[in-house]
Amino acid sequence: MIKLFIPVFISLLCLQQATAQQIPLYENKAPNARNIPADYIEQTDADNCVTRITQPALIPFFPKKETATGTAILIFPGGGYRLLSLSACEEIARALTLEGITAFIVKYRLPNDTFMVNKSIGPLQDAQAAIQLVRRRAAEWGINPAKVGMMGLSAGGHLVSMEATQQNRIVIDNKENISLRPDFIALLYPVIIYDPAIPRTRENLIGKQPSPELLHLYSTDQHVNAATPPTFMVHAADDTVIPLKNTLSFFNALLQNKVKAEMHILQSGDHGFALTDSNSKDLWFKLFKSWLRENGF
Repeated sequence: MIKLFIPVFISLLCLQQATAQQIPLYENKAPNARNIPADYIEQTDADNCVTRITQPALIPFFPKKETATGTAILIFPGGGYRLLSLSACEEIARALTLEGITAFIVKYRLPNDTFMVNKSIGPLQDAQAAIQLVRRRAAEWGINPAKVGMMGLSAGGHLVSMEATQQNRIVIDNKENISLRPDFIALLYPVIIYDPAIPRTRENLIGKQPSPELLHLYSTDQHVNAATPPTFMVHAADDTVIPLKNTLSFFNALLQNKVKAEMHILQSGDHGFALTDSNSKDLWFKLFKSWLRENGF
């Protein structure tokens, strides 16, 4: 009994340490930050949801060296710009490493007027800083800087689609002129259109009464162009949180601009699934792997 317990305990401990390791996005204070109140402390609840993030970071998942492909994917959790839901992201990250892909969950700051000068650009700053850091340290981590993609879930999909479609909107210091464009993106049940159907997510980022100009700026289907990276999309038709029309609108914009794209609409699955739709047991992840191979990633 003791002999069995010790290796299992060590394995669990190693897994916890690997998951807990974090790489800060910024060497010094994060940009666009006010003084942070002493009682504003990061919290993680029983569902593995994180709030009150002031120190954005990468949570790395490295594949075995002998299987590493050089491809990296930055995963952006959802949570309506109110929290970051990590569980689904961790499941996906571990599956990616089994395919030789380096994965980074991006623990980005959530919009907050308390400690941000401009809350609407805080998440985008962290998205740009994340890809900048990965490309800067690509050689050290065994990554091909031309094979760095982004994956976003729900509100994280909005952030990734914003990063991918507004490439001239640089909101961080980039003196090294490192490319901040992802080489490909994957969007899972993403927020795309900032309309009344998803008021909470919209309000958390740009306020309760945004101007028409702000609504246009943050509706990412309006900014797709020929330079938008190849895109893979998954959404469930019965999603009760983020309407399917978000994915349809973005996909149509990709087609109009002749961007390589693939879309999968599941009959059911609702919102927030990870590797497997709980009803059909379809593995969209298999389709995603095939798409990566087809596009040379």
